[in-house]
Amino acid sequence: MFIKAIYKYGDKMNFFKKTDLLIIATILIVSALSFGIYQLFLGGSAARAEIYYEGELVESIRLERGEEKEFSVPEAPSVVFHLWPDCTISFSQSDCPDQVCVHAGRIGTVGEFAACLPNKLVLKIVSDGKDEKEAPDIVIGN
Repeated sequence: MFIKAIYKYGDKMNFFKKTDLLIIATILIVSALSFGIYQLFLGGSAARAEIYYEGELVESIRLERGEEKEFSVPEAPSVVFHLWPDCTISFSQSDCPDQVCVHAGRIGTVGEFAACLPNKLVLKIVSDGKDEKEAPDIVIGN
């Protein structure tokens, strides 16, 4: 009986209407265009990684293709950073209990950042542009 009811009313049940599909397609197109514009103007210009300890800049590393190394900063020697050959950087090791910073993965696009809050470190990707006074700053000190 249930199968007969589904078969009988199956033609009238539509999960999506044409307007629903049009709205979904519009949202996907706008999202793709926004991502593309962001990558075009900001994504490819990453040139430096800045490391902040307690809101103060302690290290600035130029991101160059082909260079790979691991290093730490004197303020937090238990935290190890890894610079990758594809112009990305990541937290490699940390003594913090939750390891969120290590699991954040590689970052390399302008505006991306990762933080190790127990060790009071912030890793931020910035442009190497000349006019940095107008660029927004995502790190707020105390």
